[in-house]
Amino acid sequence: MMLVSTAELAARLADPMIIVFDCRHDLADTAKGERLYRAGHVPGARFAGVDRDLSGPKDGRNGRHPLPAPAAFGAFLAAAGVTAGTTIVAYDDAGGLYAARLWWMARWIGHTAVAILDGGFYRWQAEGRAVTAEIPVPQAGAVTVRPDPAQLWSAADVLARIGSPASLLIDARAAERYRGEVEPLDPVAGHVPGAANRFYKANLNADLTLRPAAELREEFAAILAGRNPAEVGHQCGSGITACANLFAMEYAGLAGSKLYAGSWSEWVSDPARPVAKG
Repeated sequence: MMLVSTAELAARLADPMIIVFDCRHDLADTAKGERLYRAGHVPGARFAGVDRDLSGPKDGRNGRHPLPAPAAFGAFLAAAGVTAGTTIVAYDDAGGLYAARLWWMARWIGHTAVAILDGGFYRWQAEGRAVTAEIPVPQAGAVTVRPDPAQLWSAADVLARIGSPASLLIDARAAERYRGEVEPLDPVAGHVPGAANRFYKANLNADLTLRPAAELREEFAAILAGRNPAEVGHQCGSGITACANLFAMEYAGLAGSKLYAGSWSEWVSDPARPVAKG
């Protein structure tokens, strides 16, 4: 189970083995997600701050949203009540891009029972479902952390694969950022040489639900052009929206692709790394 409908979640909200995380965030106003959460959220949902809980310390060379230490993320989940038997459901209000970061990170540390709420808080509210401002006080859980380094590409991995016909890096940013025409967040515009562009919003319907798996599979298969999904990596500006493309590929049955977590913001921190435009 990768994707949960609003009806399915509403029917199981009282299940103690379901723990919901609100991942709402705004890159331009990093405190907005928690303000929205405190104003109203899915009953029982815990807040997962993208900058605080889903990212680690920045050092100027590891990108805008570096991964936290696996043990730190495991401790965050445990403090929220997660145990080995918990099913995690993550949501946001932006088509799942922030929820996909939590989904990927949970799997990265070995917790595979994790799903995204289809349509997120946007659809939940539109359907008139229960919303509360009550902040839950969870009992501590326990999470065994077993990080899988094979799910990641480093900058060195990306560099080594440039020019390899067997490998492909997919850039989830908007086309104008990929082409290097604009760059609102990072000091250098452009993309990694040889990378393909697949804007993450192409995975979504107008109501921010995920498009059918068969459609996604056809479109990603065209980008892969026969490559093994295990030889495909995903990047964006800082390792957030890349997770949305990775999720969409997995949902479409194209399993095994990797995350370049540092993404463009890490890549351009070293002027020796090559940059392409157009």
